[in-house]
This record gives sequence, structure tokens and C-alpha cells, in this order.
Amino acid sequence: MGRIVRTALRRSLNQIRYVEPVRPGGATGLVAAVYADVEADFGMLAPPVALHSPAPVALAATWSLLRETLVASGHASRAVKEAVAAAVSRSNTCPYCVTVHTATLEGLTSTTFEDVETWAGGAGPVRPFPAEQLPELLGVAVAFHYLNRVVNVFLGDSPLPPNAPAPARKFLGRFMGATARKDHAPGSSLRLLAEAPRPDDLAWSSGHPVIGDALGRIAAAFDAGGARALSRPARELVLDRIAAWDGTPPGLSRAWVTEAVVDLPAADRPGATLALLVAMASYQVDDGTVAAFGGDDRRLVELVSWASFAAARRMAGLLHRATEV
Repeated sequence: MGRIVRTALRRSLNQIRYVEPVRPGGATGLVAAVYADVEADFGMLAPPVALHSPAPVALAATWSLLRETLVASGHASRAVKEAVAAAVSRSNTCPYCVTVHTATLEGLTSTTFEDVETWAGGAGPVRPFPAEQLPELLGVAVAFHYLNRVVNVFLGDSPLPPNAPAPARKFLGRFMGATARKDHAPGSSLRLLAEAPRPDDLAWSSGHPVIGDALGRIAAAFDAGGARALSRPARELVLDRIAAWDGTPPGLSRAWVTEAVVDLPAADRPGATLALLVAMASYQVDDGTVAAFGGDDRRLVELVSWASFAAARRMAGLLHRATEV
């Protein structure tokens, strides 16, 4: 059954929408290096990572974010990290990620982490874990606020195909749990990205040298992609809106985003609209929004990655602030 699950997950690359991922057999250069690391450390070529492959630097940044927070060994157990991943994914209504990380948690332990999940979901101001775990668990929160948005745009509701056998979810948990029990030394992904200073809003990571170093590199990579995908006025508008946002979903109406972009040049509005929706209401991104943007695969991935990471940084800042109450 493990082979069936692995095969099903590989085939789920076919479920990626809007972009064509690089297939494992055709990967070269940076894409091939990332794919090899993902297979070795995560146990499979996960579609939420592989979908970034049209933009190789964004792919490397995404893998580094996932690896150095969730996968790398540290003060917090993998089970606690998976509980954070699942809780953040529930808060963002990302059923794909909820399925994967709830199954992984169940494959690791029968222990529940209600206090940690309450904190990670944004409903509790108390930090229910030792202080030395904060950079790791906030790092996981950043990773999944990021990935949930990307997945909501590019993937469907389940990591398994519709025709997968009924026990597949249980075996998915066993498969992922077995991989998650392995130790992984921090820092191996740093070689994939250029060194860059850590932004001030990510200073909470200073207690963990590897995560702090990785986040500087990751932020620079996504910012460079955002600069290629959107004009400066569009980026500034999006960042201003995110900085003033309290993290509450804006609801089903799109009047807020129409109003937000009205003063931009007409050519900038589709990209700014897509970026704002990705950041603050990824569940509202649809075929029409993507088509109106009209970018090629690389530019689309870079826009979505930049907007998702900008929102994830804001959400982590709010979560960090809650631990200081």
C-alpha cells in the first residue's frame, strides 16, 4: 500500500492547475537539486512544492521554508510541528493541507496537542510550549500560512486522486509518519539560495540561527520574484493593505478588492487584484482572476509566492504578538 500511496501522490502532479510543473525526469539544475532533496528528506515529491518548479528560485525558497521549519530536527518534536501545520491549515480552510498533516500527525502519535493547536489557529494568546521552541513553531506557522494560500490557488481539496482506495488516507498517515520520524540536521537547504539579511519583521527567528538565516534568504528570493511579477505601485499597495490587515478573512464580496485597486493604472489592476486575493482571501481566486492577470507560468508562480509569503509574514507577526500578551 505504501507504493500505491507514493504512486498516487506522484500522479497528483496532474492535478496542478494553471501551470505545468517540471516532471521529475525532465528536471535539471536547481530544480533537479531541489527535487532530490525533497525526495530524500520529505519522502516524496510533494505537489505543493513541485508546483513552484516553473520558477526555480521560488521552488528553492519554498523547499527551504518547509524543510528548515517543519522537517529539520530541533527543540520541538515533529509531532508538535505537525499539530501546528494542521491547525494553521484549518484556520485557512485548506482541506488539502489539513488532510496531509492531520494524517501525518496521526501516523506519528495518538497524543493530542489542543493548547498548541488553539494557539496556532489564532484563538489563544498564551504560548503553550517552552520559549526555545518559539522560532521553530512560528516558522512552521509561516510555512503553512504560505503553503495554504499557494495550495488553495493551484491544487484541489485532496492530495489523493478520487479513485484512491478507501484505506489510502490511513496508509498516507503511516507512510508520512514513518518518514517524519527520521532525524534531519538543520541547514542543508541554505546552499540553494543566496545569503541575504533577515527582515526586521522576522526578528522573532533570531533565537534559531538556521531558521533566521533561511528566512533572510527566502524573503529575498520571494521579493525578487514579486518585483518581476508586479509593478512597484502594485506591490506597495498590496503591502500597505497587508500591513493594516488584522488577519480576518474579508468575506465573499469582492467590493473591497475592487475599491483597493481603483487608483492604479489599468494595466496594474489585474495583478494587484490577484495578489490581494491570494494574500487575504485565497479561496476567492478563480479562473477569471488568473486569466485576467495573464502572466506566463513563471510570472504567475512568482506573483502567488510573493503575495502568499507577504501575508504569511503578517500572520506570524500577529501570532508572535499574541504570545507576548
